[in-house]
This record gives sequence, C-alpha cells and structure tokens, in this order.
Amino acid sequence: MKLGSLKEGGRDGTLIVVSRDLTRAVRATGIADTLQRALEDWSNTAPRLNALSDDLNAGTAADAFEVDFAALAAPLPRAYEFVDGSAYLPHVERVRRARGAEVPESFYTDPLMYQAVSAGFYGPRDPVRVVSEDYGIDLEAEVVIVTDDVPMAVSAEDAAGHIQLIGLVNDVSLRNLIPNELAKGFGFLQSKPRSALSPVFVTPDELGPAWIDSKVHRPLLTHINGEWFGAPEAGIDMQFNFAQLVAHAAKTRPLSAGTIVGSGTVANEDTSLGASCFAEKRTVETLEHGKPSTPFMKFGDTVRIEMLDADGSSLFGAIEQRMERPSA
Repeated sequence: MKLGSLKEGGRDGTLIVVSRDLTRAVRATGIADTLQRALEDWSNTAPRLNALSDDLNAGTAADAFEVDFAALAAPLPRAYEFVDGSAYLPHVERVRRARGAEVPESFYTDPLMYQAVSAGFYGPRDPVRVVSEDYGIDLEAEVVIVTDDVPMAVSAEDAAGHIQLIGLVNDVSLRNLIPNELAKGFGFLQSKPRSALSPVFVTPDELGPAWIDSKVHRPLLTHINGEWFGAPEAGIDMQFNFAQLVAHAAKTRPLSAGTIVGSGTVANEDTSLGASCFAEKRTVETLEHGKPSTPFMKFGDTVRIEMLDADGSSLFGAIEQRMERPSA
C-alpha cells in the first residue's frame, strides 16, 4: 500500500491511503488519524489500511478523491527521530576528498550516521527556504525507510523485520557551512536544515523484486531546472543495507515507531550515471579538470527527485521544489 498525509488536522497532518497509480486517495478515517498513530499500532492498523488500499485500487472505496500533490504534507510531517547514514562509499570518498579529509578505516565495518532534523519536514511541493545563496545550497537525493518500534541492540537480521515503509528524501545541505562546523568536532547543526519527503511512503511489497536484501534496486532520478542531473542505481555500491543501518542506530537505544533512517546520498562508482548532489558533481569536475565548474543552487532553481518502477510508473511520487528566500 501507499500512504500519505494531507495538510490538515494539525502538525501531524491527516493520514490517507493513496492508489497505486497515485491519482486517487481516501482518508483513513476510523483506522488512524495520522501516520504516526498508525505506526505505533502497526500490527493492528496495517491489515486495515491494506484492506482500504485494496478497495481504493479496485475502485470501491467510499469517499475517494483526486490527489492534489500541492495539498500533501510530508507523509510524516514530523518524526521522533531521523538518523541519516552515508552508506554509499563512492559518495563518501568523493565528498571527503573534496574537503581534504580521508575516509576512516572504520567506515568499512561501521556505518557513518548522524542525528538529522526531524521536528519538521517539507512537503513534496514546498519550497526550500534558505537565508543566503552564500551558504552553498545543495540537494541530496536519498532513499529512506521508516520503522515500527525497534528494540535496543537488535541484530541486523531482526532489524529487517522492523522496516515497514520506504520513501525518498531531499536531504538539503548548506555546503559552505559544513567545513567550519565539522572542524569543531561536534557534528552538523546549521549546515543541515529541514529536508523534504516524497509524496507517499510505500510498504516493501509495493516494490516487488526491486526490494532485495533490504535495498531498493532502482535508479534514483534527479532533474535540476528540468535538465537531467543523475540516475544512479540505489541498489549498487551501498556499503550497508537498511537492516544494518537500523541495527547500527539501535545499538545503544531503542528506536521509536516512526523513526526515519536515511541511506545517504545515492552514488555509484560509474560517474556516467550522474550525481545525486552538487558536492559530488563538483568533486568529479575537480578530479577531471582541476576545479569545479558547476555552482551550487540559486534562488529560483528547481529540483525534481523521483524513482520509477520497471514500467516507468512513479513509485513514491516526485519531490518537486524551488529554492527561495524566507518570506518576510
């Protein structure tokens, strides 16, 4: 099934079930008012939401309506936790090389991960608001998963069973603020503002053969200002799968239902497949030509992030955003 949230009913939105072709939806009235509530009682709500999804896709659901993507909040408008990994070795190597840092040896056995902003997410059509272009506005196209309640010290094998939903994120980065923050040795803060989530999250069964070994095996397509930017394969070059990332996050603490875990920027060794962020593209340009030629994003620039199935249909809907100054 595919789940989303309307911009109504308060800060956590109103839960809806969305049709497989992303054209129709129905409110989950009487099952759960928000996706967070559904995840907290997943064993009971999931079968009922699945039944509603079957009715919707069969054309028999009462009170169904047409989907307006501008009316959608993020599926989880806010979450108790968002922990973001950096599971793609090519991305880690290139971006660290760009700032003169080495890849730590521990990365090959222990994932990189940080605590990201979870108090609020942009909806899939909301603008990205940044105070200044001088901050170095960048996108990061990633895959995310959402868990139910995960016990502390869960094994990777058992963690796989706690992955309930899958989606996409534009993990916005302010590249010119990152070096000074990391130099303090205490991690990201100002350089990592709010991110945007895809219109819907889907259950793993919706991906069929594209969900293997806790990885999504489809290209992640990004366009900037309508021009192709990259389509790296999400199932290739992923050093740690999502089950391993969940187990890493839960090593010393349980994870609450509704925890979002990010893959990190999707990247491949094959640079002909393009990039999922400007930092990586600029690094490739530096390696090839001695200096970067592509600037970071400017106000008015647009980004579109999407993943298609084997038939060319959108799996999660597209994140479509414009870079803007904050309104007065």
